[in-house]
Amino acid sequence: MSNQDLLHRSLVSVWHPCTQMKQHETFPLVPIHRGDGAWLYDADGKRYLDAVSSWWVNLFGHNNPRIKEAIKQQLDTLEHVMLAGFTHEPVVALSEKLAKLTGLGHAFYGSDGASATEIALKMSFHYWRNRGQSSKAKFISLQNSYHGETLGALGVTDVAIFKDTYAPLLMQSAQMPSPDFRLAEAGESAEDFALRCANALENYVVAHHHELAAFIIEPLVQCAAGMAMYHPVYIARAHEICTQYEVHLIADEIAVGFGRTGTMFACEQASVMPDFICLSKGITGGYLPLSAVLTTDDIYQSFYHDRTAKGFLHSHSYTGNPLACRAALATLAIFESDAVLQSNYLKSTMIVDRMQVLTDLPIKHLRHKGMIFAFDVITEDAHFSRRCYQQAMQHGLLLRPIGNTVYFMPPYTISEAEFDFMVHQTSDMVRLSL
Repeated sequence: MSNQDLLHRSLVSVWHPCTQMKQHETFPLVPIHRGDGAWLYDADGKRYLDAVSSWWVNLFGHNNPRIKEAIKQQLDTLEHVMLAGFTHEPVVALSEKLAKLTGLGHAFYGSDGASATEIALKMSFHYWRNRGQSSKAKFISLQNSYHGETLGALGVTDVAIFKDTYAPLLMQSAQMPSPDFRLAEAGESAEDFALRCANALENYVVAHHHELAAFIIEPLVQCAAGMAMYHPVYIARAHEICTQYEVHLIADEIAVGFGRTGTMFACEQASVMPDFICLSKGITGGYLPLSAVLTTDDIYQSFYHDRTAKGFLHSHSYTGNPLACRAALATLAIFESDAVLQSNYLKSTMIVDRMQVLTDLPIKHLRHKGMIFAFDVITEDAHFSRRCYQQAMQHGLLLRPIGNTVYFMPPYTISEAEFDFMVHQTSDMVRLSL
């Protein structure tokens, strides 16, 4: 099948996500035929380096033999069974491993990141209701936060382009000052700015804790806010404040978990355990949709009751799907066998070194956290991100800038030659796009 055939069929049958479809009148879709390692290939054989892990999910490269084989083996035994009233080995084994890794337990499964956010918000709300504290029903999040686009998740999201249209449908939440170090005063350290933001959080919680169910945060990196990075002291102080005033802390590790920030989970860098942790994206290595929410024994026990109505009655048809759980187990096995975090540290150091070539461009805030790298282009051009994306695709590189922020979130298997290509092509593409 030719590229043109596939493009035409897609445009007449598929409504693509996060897209103004009319733009594809002038810039065509890219028909991908296969993937291998860090590369995607179209039907004509042209290849594109996947510098965004196909939107932050692919950890160990496309067509990974170990994850693929695990899914094949699971297909020979059980493809799916409902998890209400039944269980199976892959979901039990995965839950045990996630509990060991996070220090939390009783994994509750969903299909994607927004589902995980919904689950955590509902659990927190319902916990306080089961405890006889139904006044604790409101939520807070950070300014510029992103937690998904279903209605509950959008209620704690603070990105106008996603949220404003649906405002009449959403629950109201309050946003706390973001500790994004780019917002610090001149001469103010990232740590001091984070502490100043934590003081503002404490002032709000002191005044409103009687009505607050939870504070939800993206630990260390607010990805959709343009890879906004902040000091881990903020997480530590937020945990202290929430604990003191009986407000749940929900760690949305959907984008930053599984090694993205340099540790298995971002909260580890603050040495805290949240009340809830939301996981998705890299959990299956990018192979199958899956999310999980883990929480404390205290929260779990609040639902354990003779009355059905006190239970957590959330569900969807594919909860805890065996194929997805098996892919997740294979992904975790690669972490265990391949010293992934140590390898990532070395690669991160090398990529940061290569990125110094970018300092000749009109940029600011060259930064990284683990295997997330970003810089902000100094431009007033509202169309910079689209033009940069298009230029990069024409030259074999998949970038997806967020506004004027250009970032890399590559698969962990990226080679030295590949990240050299990634950085140097990006330098050229930014120049062409200005």
